[in-house]
Amino acid sequence: MRIGAAAAALAAVLIPAADAAAREAAPGTAVLDGKRLQQTKLRLDHGDRQLRRAVRDLTTRADGWLDQGPWTVVDKPKPAPGGDVHDYLSQAPYWWPTTSPTADNPWGCPYVQRDGQRNPEVDTGTDRQDVEKVFDSTYDLTLAWYYTGRKQYAVKAGQVLRTWFLDAGTQMNPNLDHAQFIPCKYDGRAIGIIDFSQSYTSVVDAVALLATGAPGWSKADRAGMGQWNKDFLDWLVHSDFGKQEGAADNNHGTFYDMQVAALAYATGDRDLARRTVLDARGKRIDAQIAGDGTQPQELARTRSWHYSTFDLVAYTRLAAIGRHVGVDLWSHEGPNGQSLFRAVDYLLPAATGERAWPHPELEFHRFAASDVVQAAADAGDAAARRAVPKLQAPPGGDLWALRPAAEQLDSIAG
Repeated sequence: MRIGAAAAALAAVLIPAADAAAREAAPGTAVLDGKRLQQTKLRLDHGDRQLRRAVRDLTTRADGWLDQGPWTVVDKPKPAPGGDVHDYLSQAPYWWPTTSPTADNPWGCPYVQRDGQRNPEVDTGTDRQDVEKVFDSTYDLTLAWYYTGRKQYAVKAGQVLRTWFLDAGTQMNPNLDHAQFIPCKYDGRAIGIIDFSQSYTSVVDAVALLATGAPGWSKADRAGMGQWNKDFLDWLVHSDFGKQEGAADNNHGTFYDMQVAALAYATGDRDLARRTVLDARGKRIDAQIAGDGTQPQELARTRSWHYSTFDLVAYTRLAAIGRHVGVDLWSHEGPNGQSLFRAVDYLLPAATGERAWPHPELEFHRFAASDVVQAAADAGDAAARRAVPKLQAPPGGDLWALRPAAEQLDSIAG
């Protein structure tokens, strides 16, 4: 029996039958396992000390968001190309000016690429930093409400979501036409979709949690977010940028599939969700993971550790979505032995600190692999299970027990 299934079975025995009605009201999350969340909440209500420690870490995060935001796309200094302030705008992180700005050349063009070296100007003047705060705050606040029942967390999460996505004066248009633009070169790029695909599925799950009865989250809010997600999914599937990103053969493609599958599931298109997960067996695992567990496209980067763990965040979350639509992505093995288990196992010596990472990495953070290792352990990987006690906890504490789906734990983006 897999670890996750064993834990759920044990919890079902330990928790009194009187709580059966609560278990039936499991959230309809797309990545997270709603029934497991419900069992975790019941264990917490019955005094689980380990979970109480994790909740303290979570509420510390949530408390930090209460006096921040809300954020909106309409308050950036300059609108996106085309002039619509409601269009999302971000700048390519690894592109740098070659000259000092002048009146005739205010950006310092032309721009050149420096892979893995983040240009600090991308964090000012666009929507990228704000949208990351929207994603992170919504997730932390909603989880904190779900596990504690404290009204202020749900109210704040609702305010953040309504301001960014729903209110007519401040809402974002459901497209990424101007994501990761390069000054004087491109008004937007398909790879900018990763600005959302790396974290937006956490918002999708947060919305599902709020729908279980959060104070201040109305029927109109639920309908509005559902429509926004449908419109965004339509753009992802049918736009030229969406099609280009879906054809990518590295982490961009994996995250694209994960985002499409989650949105499809959340908006009721279970057929699209299932097809997307099924297609990932040959299109992603067989094509992007080698028989020895390496990810060649990610190892070619100057941040090879980051991108190897980052890609597996998408894979493991896609596998989690697969559970809901009857696809076991963990059990798939390609013609040369390619599998998610092997990809995670390749990381274990570096993740546990037993051996150095043998590939280029500008800024190694051992904790970056902790969530994906726990995901593999949950899925039944014995080597990953043995590695879990040796993992390095990420800054801010290990929240796996409260939100058992891998997150990007290091800070690099793009």
